[in-house]
This record gives sequence, structure tokens and C-alpha cells, in this order.
Amino acid sequence: MDLPADITLIFVFLFLILTVRLSLKTFWTHKNLPPGPRPLPLLGNVLEFGEGGIVNYLIKKREKYGDVFTVYLGSRPFVVVCGYNAVKEVYVDRGDDFIVRGDTIFDMSYHNNGFVFTNNVEMWRELRRFSLSTMRDFGMGKRSIEGCIIEESQCLVTELKKSKGLFIDPRKFLNKVSGNVIFSIMFGHRHDYEDLELLDVIETMSETFHTVCSFWGQAFEMFPRIMKLIPGRHHDILSNMEKLLQYVERRVEKNKGSLDPNNPRDYVDAFLIKIEKERNNPHTEYTIINLVNSTLQIFFAGMETTSETMTYALLIFLKHPDVLAKVCEEIDCVIGRDRSPSMKDRSQMPFTDAVVHEIQRFIDLVPMGVTRKTIRNVEFKGYYLPKHTNVFPMLTTALKDPACFLYPNEFNPKNFLDENGQFKQNDGFMPLAAGKRNCLGKALAKIEIFLLTVTILQNFALKPEIPMEDLDLSPDVSGFGNLAKPYKMAFIFR
Repeated sequence: MDLPADITLIFVFLFLILTVRLSLKTFWTHKNLPPGPRPLPLLGNVLEFGEGGIVNYLIKKREKYGDVFTVYLGSRPFVVVCGYNAVKEVYVDRGDDFIVRGDTIFDMSYHNNGFVFTNNVEMWRELRRFSLSTMRDFGMGKRSIEGCIIEESQCLVTELKKSKGLFIDPRKFLNKVSGNVIFSIMFGHRHDYEDLELLDVIETMSETFHTVCSFWGQAFEMFPRIMKLIPGRHHDILSNMEKLLQYVERRVEKNKGSLDPNNPRDYVDAFLIKIEKERNNPHTEYTIINLVNSTLQIFFAGMETTSETMTYALLIFLKHPDVLAKVCEEIDCVIGRDRSPSMKDRSQMPFTDAVVHEIQRFIDLVPMGVTRKTIRNVEFKGYYLPKHTNVFPMLTTALKDPACFLYPNEFNPKNFLDENGQFKQNDGFMPLAAGKRNCLGKALAKIEIFLLTVTILQNFALKPEIPMEDLDLSPDVSGFGNLAKPYKMAFIFR
């Protein structure tokens, strides 16, 4: 039965009063946090973001408040940490103080299960250790990750040849490559590029990641209760995540039906065997729900990290034909065209190695990092951060720190080359975070990006659909991630 209008108004009024009181209470409780722009009750600082989005807003506020300041997303305070030295302190030097994952939109789907987004430090430590070990043993010694990527790279070459030089969207092909590599690790096999199961999974993941990074995803993360009542694309995030979790559940059940404990085929098999070994341990972290969530988290991160980086990489090559020409020259000199590249070649290809690193630095894939929380009361840079304070370690400010890079705001491989043209490491290079809780797929992404880049340029000349000067390297969306604007290009077989 509908309530009378006057009673409804009373409830709305009381709700607003309660919300304002809670917002003021939150602000007063955190009054000793680092300074920052004054928040509005309920809304925080969100109305100040403007068209530039949250990342540009935070960069501008740094100019006023310095390397450590506080902003409010709704009623929740977030301490923003900028610059290589301060970001490194959060990730590495004092990593144990900031070891807990902060609030993210994915919490609404994972519910603290799995190890990537969990706040349970012991569960994270145990499951991450197991996952790293299992992924290193990829296929339990049957073949290496590098071999899998080389095989998949050649499949990509075959597929791109079929385009016959027509203009195509490269992201659709690159998604299939990175998706198949993760399929092989997690489920023990790859898919044909036209396989409907593969296409459905990668399309759902790509759509979800793009929405999370968009305005809709940012608004949903800041105001989850309110946004649940408002129609929009953000609702697709939860429905897509549920669809993906159900898919993984089905795959786990399929593995269980054909599991041979003496002959594990993939990550899922290894986890199932561990579950059986731990069945009498009431405190075990090895459960089906953790298997399902961990599998999806690895799958999601592994696919999107590589495919988005490679999509941006090809666009950068089109925009910088001089760099492209030098990389191709080095490939022809070191590898030629008669064999597949390997990671052993990298040490003889300093310019290509520098370009691959500079691409990752320049595109700044995860500009705000993944949110952390303080595990205890922490004194940081002269400020008091209570236990469970959310922290944004702004990776973008480390990747563009002029103290680390000679050309912080432009694409220039010299950021990773010494005076003799040899590759040099740079401490500011942390595109996927650093420290104990960095991206699990960091090593995998490193191999994939190098081998895919070299394989594509070894076999194809690249042609843009529009004039080079019209190509736009600025991101299509910039929030949780920086994603390239859609574009088309042609792959001309050499």
C-alpha cells in the first residue's frame, strides 16, 4: 500500500537529516587527516570533479595541497598520496602499514572472497603464495608460459592475415590473445578465435572494465546505495560480474568431474586438489568460493592488463612512425623474419625494450593505483591516519615524476635509455604497483607485451585509418583505468 504524500515527505526529510548528521560525524571523526578541499555533506567533493574526471581533479588539487591531501567521495575520506617517493613509501617502504585493500566497486561482487580484493591479510597471503607458485608451474611442467604466449602470438598472426589489409578494430583481436593465454593457465586449453564461449567471456569482461572506468562506474563506487536506485549503465557491472562468476563455477564443476589428483592440468585442478588435502582443516582458505573468486580475479586482471596495453601500444606506434621504424629495424637485425621471438632476444634489443617500458609508463593504465587501507593507526608524512583509512597511491604521479624521468609528460623511449643507447631500469617504473601486494600478473604481462609487440611488428606493417596528425592518444575514459579511444587500423603482411 502506498504511503500518503505527507508521510513520504517526512521520511525523506528524516533520511536527509540522518545522512547529513552521519556525514558531519564522519568529517569530525577524521578532522586530523591531511588537509584538502572542504567536502559537502553527503556529496563530499564530487561536484568539483567537472568534465575532466576524478584523475585530473586530483592532479590539480595536488598543486594546492601538496603530495598528501584528503578528498571525500561521498561521505568517505580518501587520503591521496602523490609523487614517486611518497607512493613508494606506501607500496614498499611501509607496505605492511598499507597492506589491506581499500574500498572498490568490485567489493559488491566478490564480498571479500578470493585473494586479490580481500581485506583478510592472512587469506591474501596464503592464496597469493599458492597462486604464484601454481602459475609458475604452469601446466605442472608440461610447457612454459613463454611457450604458450609464443604459440598464441603465431595464432594471432594467422588471424590478422585474414583481414587482408582492411581496417579493423585491433582491440577485438588482442582481447582474444590475452584471453586465450589466461584460459590456458587457468583451465588448461585455448579456444578457437571464433569460439562463442571465448567471445562471450572477453566481451563481458571488456564491457565491464570499460563501464567501471567510466563516469557511471565512478558514480556507482562513490554512491552505491543511491546509484542502485538510479537507472544507468552501472547496473551492468553487477549483472556482468554475476554472469562471469557463474561461468567460472561451471568450469570448476567441469574440472571436478574429470579431475585426476595425480595429473593436474591447470590452476583450477591444482586448487581443487588443495581443497581436498585441506578438507579436515576448519580454518582453511582453500574453499570452492575462494577458488571461483580467485580464478575470476586472475582472469580479469590478466586479460584486461595485456589487451588494453597492447591496444594503446599499436596506437602509439601509428602516432610515432619514427619509433616504429627503429623498433622494426632492431627486430630485423636481431631476430629476422624466419623464427619466432623469445624473451632471450630482449637483452639484445635495448631500444625495443625501452619502447615497451615507455609505452606502459606513458599510457598510465591504472592512474590511481588500486585503493589501499591502513591496517593500523598510522603516522604518515606528519599526519595521523586512523586504522582503515582509504588511500589512493597515485601511480600516475610516480610514472610522471620529473625526478625520475627526463620526459615525464611525453612519449619518449629515452626515459629508459642511457647515453650509450643501452636500456636502463628506472625506479619510478611501477605501472602495476609495487611491493608485496602488486599485480599478480605483472611477470606474465611483461612477457606477453614484449612477445606480442615484437611478433606483430615482425610480420606486419601498420597503417592508420586516419591521418597520423589526427590520431588522439588521450584516454577515452580515465578513472579506475585509462583506456584508449576506439580506432581502426590495417595490418599489411610484410
